Amino acid sequence: MNDTMQSAEDLAILEQLNLDYNHADQASDAKRFSEFLADDFIVQTPGVTRNRDEYLEYIAKPRPFKDLALREAKIRILGDVALIHGRASYTMIADGAKQEALYTDVYQKREGTWVCVSACAIAPGA
Repeated sequence: MNDTMQSAEDLAILEQLNLDYNHADQASDAKRFSEFLADDFIVQTPGVTRNRDEYLEYIAKPRPFKDLALREAKIRILGDVALIHGRASYTMIADGAKQEALYTDVYQKREGTWVCVSACAIAPGA
Protein backbone atom coordinates (compact mmCIF):
# COMPACT_ATOMS: atom_id res chain seq x y z
CA MET A 1 0.00 0.00 0.00
CA ASN A 2 1.44 3.38 -0.88
CA ASP A 3 1.82 6.20 1.64
CA THR A 4 -1.03 8.25 0.16
CA MET A 5 -3.54 5.40 0.45
CA GLN A 6 -2.33 4.61 3.95
CA SER A 7 -2.55 8.25 4.98
CA ALA A 8 -6.10 8.60 3.63
CA GLU A 9 -7.18 5.44 5.46
CA ASP A 10 -5.43 6.54 8.67
CA LEU A 11 -6.94 10.01 8.39
CA ALA A 12 -10.45 8.55 8.06
CA ILE A 13 -9.87 6.29 11.08
CA LEU A 14 -8.53 9.18 13.17
CA GLU A 15 -11.41 11.45 12.15
CA GLN A 16 -13.86 8.79 13.37
CA LEU A 17 -11.90 8.23 16.60
CA ASN A 18 -12.02 11.97 17.26
CA LEU A 19 -15.81 11.95 16.81
CA ASP A 20 -16.13 8.83 18.98
CA TYR A 21 -13.96 10.39 21.70
CA ASN A 22 -16.17 13.45 21.90
CA HIS A 23 -19.43 11.48 21.66
CA ALA A 24 -18.27 9.07 24.39
CA ASP A 25 -17.32 12.04 26.59
CA GLN A 26 -20.77 13.63 26.29
CA ALA A 27 -22.49 10.25 26.79
CA SER A 28 -20.36 9.18 29.81
CA ASP A 29 -19.53 6.07 27.76
CA ALA A 30 -16.57 4.61 29.63
CA LYS A 31 -16.99 1.31 27.76
CA ARG A 32 -16.38 2.99 24.39
CA PHE A 33 -13.37 4.86 25.80
CA SER A 34 -11.94 1.58 27.09
CA GLU A 35 -11.86 0.34 23.48
CA PHE A 36 -9.47 3.01 22.17
CA LEU A 37 -7.49 4.30 25.16
CA ALA A 38 -4.02 2.80 25.45
CA ASP A 39 -3.16 0.98 28.68
CA ASP A 40 -0.60 3.71 29.42
CA PHE A 41 -3.00 6.59 28.56
CA ILE A 42 -2.58 9.87 30.48
CA VAL A 43 -4.96 12.84 30.36
CA GLN A 44 -4.46 16.36 31.69
CA THR A 45 -7.23 18.85 32.30
CA PRO A 46 -6.88 22.06 34.33
CA GLY A 47 -5.28 21.09 37.63
CA VAL A 48 -5.64 17.31 37.19
CA THR A 49 -3.62 14.46 35.67
CA ARG A 50 -5.38 11.10 35.39
CA ASN A 51 -4.25 7.67 34.23
CA ARG A 52 -6.46 5.38 32.15
CA ASP A 53 -8.33 3.79 35.06
CA GLU A 54 -8.88 7.13 36.79
CA TYR A 55 -10.15 8.68 33.57
CA LEU A 56 -12.57 5.81 32.86
CA GLU A 57 -13.95 6.18 36.40
CA TYR A 58 -14.30 9.96 35.87
CA ILE A 59 -15.97 9.55 32.46
CA ALA A 60 -18.52 7.05 33.83
CA LYS A 61 -19.97 9.81 36.03
CA PRO A 62 -22.61 12.20 34.64
CA ARG A 63 -20.98 15.00 32.66
CA PRO A 64 -21.23 18.56 34.04
CA PHE A 65 -22.01 19.85 30.54
CA LYS A 66 -24.35 19.26 27.60
CA ASP A 67 -24.45 20.07 23.89
CA LEU A 68 -20.79 19.16 23.31
CA ALA A 69 -20.04 20.08 19.70
CA LEU A 70 -16.84 19.90 17.69
CA ARG A 71 -16.00 23.24 16.11
CA GLU A 72 -12.77 22.32 14.40
CA ALA A 73 -10.15 19.59 14.34
CA LYS A 74 -6.79 19.43 12.62
CA ILE A 75 -5.20 16.01 12.34
CA ARG A 76 -1.46 15.68 11.78
CA ILE A 77 -0.05 12.23 11.07
CA LEU A 78 3.64 11.93 11.90
CA GLY A 79 4.59 8.37 11.08
CA ASP A 80 3.03 6.08 13.69
CA VAL A 81 1.94 9.05 15.82
CA ALA A 82 -0.94 11.41 15.15
CA LEU A 83 -1.88 14.66 16.82
CA ILE A 84 -5.43 15.96 16.84
CA HIS A 85 -5.72 19.66 17.69
CA GLY A 86 -9.32 20.60 18.25
CA ARG A 87 -11.81 23.10 19.55
CA ALA A 88 -15.18 22.21 21.02
CA SER A 89 -18.05 24.10 22.60
CA TYR A 90 -20.45 23.02 25.33
CA THR A 91 -22.95 24.38 27.84
CA MET A 92 -22.44 23.98 31.59
CA ILE A 93 -25.49 22.33 33.16
CA ALA A 94 -25.15 24.13 36.50
CA ASP A 95 -25.45 27.70 35.21
CA GLY A 96 -26.09 27.45 31.45
CA ALA A 97 -22.78 29.15 30.66
CA LYS A 98 -21.47 28.49 27.16
CA GLN A 99 -17.82 27.43 27.15
CA GLU A 100 -15.14 26.51 24.64
CA ALA A 101 -12.34 24.03 25.09
CA LEU A 102 -9.11 23.48 23.22
CA TYR A 103 -7.68 19.99 23.19
CA THR A 104 -4.79 17.98 21.84
CA ASP A 105 -5.12 14.21 21.63
CA VAL A 106 -2.16 12.01 20.77
CA TYR A 107 -2.70 8.69 19.03
CA GLN A 108 -0.12 6.03 18.27
CA LYS A 109 -0.48 3.14 15.85
CA ARG A 110 0.29 0.03 17.87
CA GLU A 111 0.15 -3.40 16.22
CA GLY A 112 -1.81 -1.85 13.35
CA THR A 113 -4.42 -0.09 15.51
CA TRP A 114 -4.64 3.59 16.45
CA VAL A 115 -4.97 4.09 20.22
CA CYS A 116 -5.11 7.29 22.22
CA VAL A 117 -2.01 7.53 24.42
CA SER A 118 -2.40 11.09 25.70
CA ALA A 119 -4.92 13.88 25.89
CA CYS A 120 -4.75 17.43 27.15
CA ALA A 121 -7.70 19.81 27.36
CA ILE A 122 -7.87 23.46 28.26
CA ALA A 123 -11.50 23.36 29.31
CA PRO A 124 -13.15 25.82 31.69
CA GLY A 125 -15.65 24.07 33.93
CA ALA A 126 -14.64 20.57 32.91
